[in-house]
Order: sequence, then C-alpha cells, then structure tokens
Amino acid sequence: MSMIEKAKSQIDALVRGAYESAAGKGLLPPGAELKGTIEIPKDTVYGDYACSYAMSAAKAMRMPPKKIAETLAAEMDLSGSYFASVSVAGAGFINFTLAPSWYGGVLQDVEASGDTYGACDFGGGRRVMVEFVSANPTGPMHMGNARGGVLGDSLASVLQRAGFEVAREFYVNDTGNQIDKFARSIDARYRQLIHGEESVAFPEDGYHGDDIRELAKAFREENGDGAEVLPEDERLRKMGEFGLRRNIPKMRADLERYKIFYDKWFFESSLHESGFVAETLEKLTEKGRTYEKDGALWLKTSELLREKYRAEGKTDAQIEKLDLKDDVLRRANGFCTYFAADIAYHRDKLERRKFDIAVNIWGADHHGHVARLQAALDALGLDGSHRLVIVLMQLVNLMRDGEVVRMSKRTGKAIALCDLLDEISVDAARYFFNSRASDSHLDFDLGLAVREDSENPVYYVQYAHARICSLIAMLKGEGHAVPRAENIDASLLTATEERELLKQIALLPEEIRLSARDWDPSRINRYVQELAARFHRFYNACRIRGEEEGLLCARLKLAAATRDVIKNCLTLIGVTAPEKM
Repeated sequence: MSMIEKAKSQIDALVRGAYESAAGKGLLPPGAELKGTIEIPKDTVYGDYACSYAMSAAKAMRMPPKKIAETLAAEMDLSGSYFASVSVAGAGFINFTLAPSWYGGVLQDVEASGDTYGACDFGGGRRVMVEFVSANPTGPMHMGNARGGVLGDSLASVLQRAGFEVAREFYVNDTGNQIDKFARSIDARYRQLIHGEESVAFPEDGYHGDDIRELAKAFREENGDGAEVLPEDERLRKMGEFGLRRNIPKMRADLERYKIFYDKWFFESSLHESGFVAETLEKLTEKGRTYEKDGALWLKTSELLREKYRAEGKTDAQIEKLDLKDDVLRRANGFCTYFAADIAYHRDKLERRKFDIAVNIWGADHHGHVARLQAALDALGLDGSHRLVIVLMQLVNLMRDGEVVRMSKRTGKAIALCDLLDEISVDAARYFFNSRASDSHLDFDLGLAVREDSENPVYYVQYAHARICSLIAMLKGEGHAVPRAENIDASLLTATEERELLKQIALLPEEIRLSARDWDPSRINRYVQELAARFHRFYNACRIRGEEEGLLCARLKLAAATRDVIKNCLTLIGVTAPEKM
C-alpha cells in the first residue's frame, strides 16, 4: 500500500472512530452510514487531504454538514497518526494536514522498494500480451512505427510494474497480398538489372523504394542471372523468401537499437501452415456466423456488430446509421483474407495461449477494424469486446525550425526509424514519442530534441538525475554518506519545496496504476518532468552543503530518494539516467 493509500485509509478509520465516539456521547445520531470521498485538493492551504463524509451524512443525520464535520473533528484523536491537525472548511469539508511521520514514511518506502518503487498490484497477476509495431516486412520502418514502438514497449513495462504478467510480441505479416506484391517488385527490379529498365514494366502497385532496388541487386549477386528462367511461381517464391530473409533481421536490428526486445516474433504463415486459420473459419461456421455467396465465405459481421452495440446500450436507430457490412473470410479462389488470419491470430492469443488480455497498438487508420475484430472474437466465445484492447495511435509530424519534415534528405523518401536515430539520440526519440497520449497528434521537434537546455524535456529530467549524482558524490567526498531513512529526522523537512517534492515522490504508485488502467504510459513522462521541476525548485531554495548535520542528512536523503525515483521512471520508458552530463 502506498503512502497516499495509507493516508486515505487512516482518514477513513479516524472519521469512523470519531463518529462512534460522538454517537456514544449523544452528539451525533447513531446508526448513520458514513461514506464520501477523500481527495488531495489542488489548493492545500487548508490541508493536504479533504474528506466529504460530513456532507454525505447530512441528510441521514438531519443536521447541517458543517455541524457534523465540527463534531467529528472535535472527537478525533490524531496521536500516532500520519496527521498533525484536522480542521473544517467550507460547507463541511474535514481537512487533514500531514505530520512529519508521513513524509518520513515516503522516504522509507523508496529505500525499501529500491528499483521497484511505485509497483502496485492493480494487474493481479493477469497475463497480458502487448503486440506492437508489427510493421509489414516489405520496407523500412517509419515514424508511425517509431511512435508505436516506444508506446508499446513503455506500456508493457508499466503493466509489469502494475502487477500484470506481460509478454511482448511482433506479428510478422509474411504471407498474403503484400508479400506477393513485395516479391513481384523485387522480381521486376531484378529483371530490369538484366535487361534494362525500359525493357521490363514495373508493377503499378509495386513498392518503388530504393530498398527494393538494393534487394534486387543483392539477389542477383547471390543467384546470378539464372533465376530468370525459373517458372514464375518458383521465382517469385524465391524473391519473397530472399527479401524477408534480409528485411526481418534488419527490422530486428533497428528495433534493438531502439532498445526494444520482443519475447516472440510470431509469423502469420505459421497460422496457415498449421491449419489454424481454416479451423477458426470452421468454428465460426459451426456457430452459424458465416454464409457462402458467389463462391466466397463471408462473416456475418453486421449481425455480430448489432449484437455487440446493443449490449453496449446503443439503440437500433443509432446502429442503423453505422452502415454495417459483412466481411469476406475466404475468397472464391480459396485464399483466406487478412481479416480471417487476424481472427485466427487473436484466437491463438486468447484461447490457445490463454492470455487474459490482448493489447494491440494500432494506427488510427485502423479504427474501423477494432469493433469488427472484437465482434468476431465474441462470436467464438472469447469475449473480445473486453479481452481485446486496441490502443489507437495518432500521426506524428516531424518538425524542424517550425516546418514539417516529410522527406529524408538522404533518400528523398519518407523518413525511416534508422534515419531518425542517425540524427538524434535513442533517449530523445523514446522520450519525445512517449510524451503525449496515444490519441493525441504529436509534433516532434528535431531541433528541440538535440538542445542541451531546460527547454528540452528529456535533457531537463536527465540533468536533474545527474545533478543529484554529482551532489551525492561531492558530499560523500566530504564525509557525508546518504543516511538510512530510519536515521533521519523528517520533522526537519518543513520547507514548502521539501514537502512538495515528497508529495510528488509519493504519487508514483498511483501514476503507475492510472497509466496501466488507461493504457497510457505518457503519464510517466509528465510525472517525472514534474518531479524534476520540484527537485530543481527544492535545490535552489534549500541549501544542503554547509547546513547543520541533522538538516544536511535529511535533505541529502530527500535528494537521493528523488534520484532513485527519477531513474525508476526513466527506466520504465526506456531512457537512460546519466550520472554525469
């Protein structure tokens, strides 16, 4: 239990104890049900916590809430509690002011928890699969993949800290139309190398990037010109296999450079080869959820969505406006669609591998696919509407000097992840891409990302960590080691800047819980940025070096705890915490 939870729990016990005492003395009516809120007010001038129990009880007790609050406050015994005083304000709020024991408890919690400070049991050990990036292996990864990568990886880390059992996965789309187009694009460039570009037509819908030319050149160097005489099917198969064999390791290397490592790379082709896609379609058919038309197998998507939306409370009139349509699962030529494979893949996650929740990071352009996939899983009895969570991610605008950067100067094409990491640090990329909630558009300022001043948020936070490390090293050289929390006098930490810093430290467990609840790791960026700001204010207002021993030790311990929490937060989002800058 965090120090904030402990404080709220103690307030509840104090109020209930005061009520029993007051009712026993005949000061308040007996038998009333006490309930209400316990909040941390934005303005703490009247207290650090505010309780609304008196106002909630006013009707049942038939008394003015302020009178109830005053009676409860008068009957309250704060000895041995986390609170120094209690008062009444406004219409009947009971306000509590924290005592030094609470602030000392924060420092003890940080010391005891170490690298896991902020952990909570919100997840309850539930198994979660986080699938992210999953870019088509037909070309370089771009800005959307860069944002999705850090979002997925940071979210997985937050979920682990929040008590979930987490697995990271990359889904490789190594079959289907895009791979056929990929193979035909390499094949055309390969034959153009042999006969000249004017002699071989390039597919209108082919991939035109320089990377395809490079693959064709590499294929020719490895296989010579003889592959041209192979039957087209065999030649295209070889081209596709060659391209994937080159591209997938490159994707893996780029992601590892970005500090992203997966527990599993799952290949779509394995679903088809094992018969799992066909089996999934059979199950949907057995449940009466498919029909045949024009030689194709269709999913009754519109019927499934109507059921889903009615269960969510939508009216028939609202549903009719959605223009629902059915989906093809298997074409007349016998080939299954991408949607069919997607249903099978998520059935594999939830049924065969028994994950409690499947979380996918998708681009916002996939919005229309979310409900359809959830409904298909509902039809299979897998409760997709609740167990499949889709985090939709908005676009990124890459900016330089106030102008949008759309092309790479080196290639003339859309900027790839590897191009970006050639220009800015991995730390800056990860911090900036995780700085906004996924449903917000993100302007990524390249100029700001390389600045070494307080305007650059990642520099600002890292500098706070390095500043504390330098301070601790300097004081250690003067004979002042960081003390144990039990050996400091927290009552000496009376300055506003000291207590505001301690309150921010105490918030981390709740921030981790809310980040996990909302699938939003960007909360950690905002939290640690505010923590750094409060540390800088504390450091500028409260001298450490040269103070008398008791105060020096208390402030040194506070600085050390701040250092540890900053490092914990940066580690969660995959950013380093340097000791020198």
